[in-house]
Amino acid sequence: MVIVAWRRSGSVYTVFDEGFLRRLLSIFITSAVLNLFEAVLDVALTFNAWRSFEFNQILRYLLKLIMGAIWVVILPIGYSISVKNPTGVIKFLKHWTGNMQNQSLYNYLIVLYLIPDLLATVLFVLPLLRKKLELSNWRIVTLVMWWNQVYFMDAQIWYAIFSTLFGGVLGAFRHVGEIRTLGMLRSRFRSVPRAFIERFLPLAHHDSKTKLSVMPIAHILASSTDNSIEQKNMAIFSQMWNEFICSMREEDLISNKDQELLLVPCSSSDDSVIRWPLFLLASKIPAALNIAKDSKRKEDAKLIKLINSDFYMHSAVVECYKTIKCLIDGLLEDEADKKIVLKIYEEVSNSLQQGKFLKEFKMSGMPLLSVKLEKWLKILMADHWDDEIYKAQITKALQGIMDTVTHDVMINGQKLHFLLTFKESAADVPRNSEARRRITFFANSLFMNMPTAPKVSDMRSFSVLTPYYSEHILFTDDELNKENEDGISTLFYLQKIYPDEWTNFRERMHYQESKEDICNWATYRGQTLFRSGLHNDVRGMMYYRKALELQCALELPNHNASREEDSARVQALPDLKFTYVVSCQIYGTLKNSDDSHDQSRQRSILDLMLMHPSLRVAYIDEREETVNGESEKSFYSVLVKGGDKFDGYEREIYRIKLPGAPTKIGGGKPENQNHALIFTRGEALQTIDMNQDNYFEEAFKMRNVLEEFEHSCHWQRKPTILGLREHIFTGSVSSLAWFMSNQETSFVTISQRFLASPLRVRFHYGHPDIFDRIFHITRGGISKASKTINLSEDIFAGFNSTLRGGYITHHDYIQVGKGRDVGMNQISSFEAKVANGNGEQTLSRDVYRLG
Repeated sequence: MVIVAWRRSGSVYTVFDEGFLRRLLSIFITSAVLNLFEAVLDVALTFNAWRSFEFNQILRYLLKLIMGAIWVVILPIGYSISVKNPTGVIKFLKHWTGNMQNQSLYNYLIVLYLIPDLLATVLFVLPLLRKKLELSNWRIVTLVMWWNQVYFMDAQIWYAIFSTLFGGVLGAFRHVGEIRTLGMLRSRFRSVPRAFIERFLPLAHHDSKTKLSVMPIAHILASSTDNSIEQKNMAIFSQMWNEFICSMREEDLISNKDQELLLVPCSSSDDSVIRWPLFLLASKIPAALNIAKDSKRKEDAKLIKLINSDFYMHSAVVECYKTIKCLIDGLLEDEADKKIVLKIYEEVSNSLQQGKFLKEFKMSGMPLLSVKLEKWLKILMADHWDDEIYKAQITKALQGIMDTVTHDVMINGQKLHFLLTFKESAADVPRNSEARRRITFFANSLFMNMPTAPKVSDMRSFSVLTPYYSEHILFTDDELNKENEDGISTLFYLQKIYPDEWTNFRERMHYQESKEDICNWATYRGQTLFRSGLHNDVRGMMYYRKALELQCALELPNHNASREEDSARVQALPDLKFTYVVSCQIYGTLKNSDDSHDQSRQRSILDLMLMHPSLRVAYIDEREETVNGESEKSFYSVLVKGGDKFDGYEREIYRIKLPGAPTKIGGGKPENQNHALIFTRGEALQTIDMNQDNYFEEAFKMRNVLEEFEHSCHWQRKPTILGLREHIFTGSVSSLAWFMSNQETSFVTISQRFLASPLRVRFHYGHPDIFDRIFHITRGGISKASKTINLSEDIFAGFNSTLRGGYITHHDYIQVGKGRDVGMNQISSFEAKVANGNGEQTLSRDVYRLG
């Protein structure tokens, strides 16, 4: 209006004049100058608050300032070019820019300048336009709205395809699935101890918080050439590996024979031989004997080359040779006999060095020697000695030595017996599919992108929270043997589903199992509190404590808690780093109930507290109290614990008064979690459902995964929820369960991975996820509890975290077991719940705020 007013004619129709329009377009220069002035003020007024800003907020202010300055320079230059007869400053600018003949440059710049404003206008009007079209009865609009749904479904299909492709590629870059079979594990087992040391044994000078440990297989093999270093690595690794194998034996996943083949033998400090587990060396000695028997004389180099071509065959031959020497030296008492044996060993060593082994020794006698050694080892390994039978074979003096020596050499003798006699392939060891999956997954995870573990004293402390209502705790004998209408009992059903585990269980019990042992075995295979959290043999979530104890021992100078002060530290430090809280909201009701079933459940929970000092139980206590002369109900959140020193009763630790009954106001399960959240401690919190399980080897990685909270990618914020993958352990029950298990595996390992990176839109989809406890306890908790609206309470925790400045990641190198109801009705109910939850999500304000 100012420009029009200053025209000589003063007429409104002058706006159609070409010269006037060109002068009118100069208002965009004024707009650019004002925008620059606004950007400068924004920077000046918020500069002192930048230290509390996120990087992307600071970047927004800087980009706004830079773009404002750019437009202030570009628009005047473009305007000067478009003026035909310039004067003053415009003439100077035109002279400075040269003789550019393009008169429309300024018009193009104006279009570019207006694009952000035009886009904002379109986005503002689009919802109103969409509402108008939906209410319209035009045929063309109706047709477009119909086919729009079809194309939207096509977009979902294309998303599924692309997410699968990109998720698979991303998994390949993360080394997922590099070791899928036991054959792959055997070929790379030599590098596993070194990878274990790099991942789990922290160094004093290593900063694990700033670096992810990513180690190529070639680097590991190259660094393992030093035999002394490799032997030390194997000695440390064997302690964890043997605990891992023993834990699977306690879970009846493997048999005694499988355990013997999988365990790593202990090596003495003066032993130069690296002892590998038998499943790697199986059938190597018979194969080496066949190669030696068929070798011709004067072909020492060829024989040695054939033996050395197979690393484990070479190791088996060396170990067998030195073990036989050790056994004979221990059994012989006569010095003359020892000199004869020593002379034989010297001849063997000299002939090998001179390349005359095949010339001086007949290989045709090797099979006969192997048979005699086998018979000799059977005598050594016999449990009972009969003087009448062996009197003619063993002299009186040698028999007296055997009574004392065989106890010390029995382990080596047993392994030597396996080496000489085991001619089967070890491809089926272990036979149980679940044990094979766990071994291969653990070995593969050592080569995946994983932060290096800190010391136990430096790691983040964490808690595990399990909501419990009325699920099974421990099966009784009556429940197991009660038959249904088809005449099938629960115990019979479990025996048929897990036949190999039942056989292994009976073997472990020496075929003298009691009713209590059978109840424990069946309970561990159901979706019970014993399986999820605790067990007499320390299973479930209590594996965390067992893993921390072993890690403390490995950090000691001698990697063993032999001294009393070291043993006390190993026992005390895990209590400072780990707490397990079971939120049993009805525990107070169970204590006051007269029902025998309720009393049995309360006693089972109390036994668990007495058994495990790290266990805490939180419950809601309802009391009648007199206030101002009137009786009213009061509600408290109570935390109790047990222990032998408390005389067989629980001890109350904390009691917090509540404004009302939380489970009646909100949803049962979410409120059950929320009321116990204050009783957890530490910096991290893992939520575990009643239908979940844990494994010892996965608990060993907890220090590593907690370091992810310290890792931020470039300028991004640090994560607030760590997503973990789940393994459905009920997949072997039926074909339908197998299908659901594969579907879940695909959803977790591909879709979740793709949603977390690169889309960055993953939320909280499963209870194995680990929360930044300090972040969430100050920002609304870990779940929303409004009835009906927050039906899928899990995902709303992710909504809360994202809306409050956090973000969620997904990690494939650690997993937690999960059970699913596999009946048709249960699956239908679960899918209906998911569908209802998705519908409620679309109506929630959280999704609206997320945009």
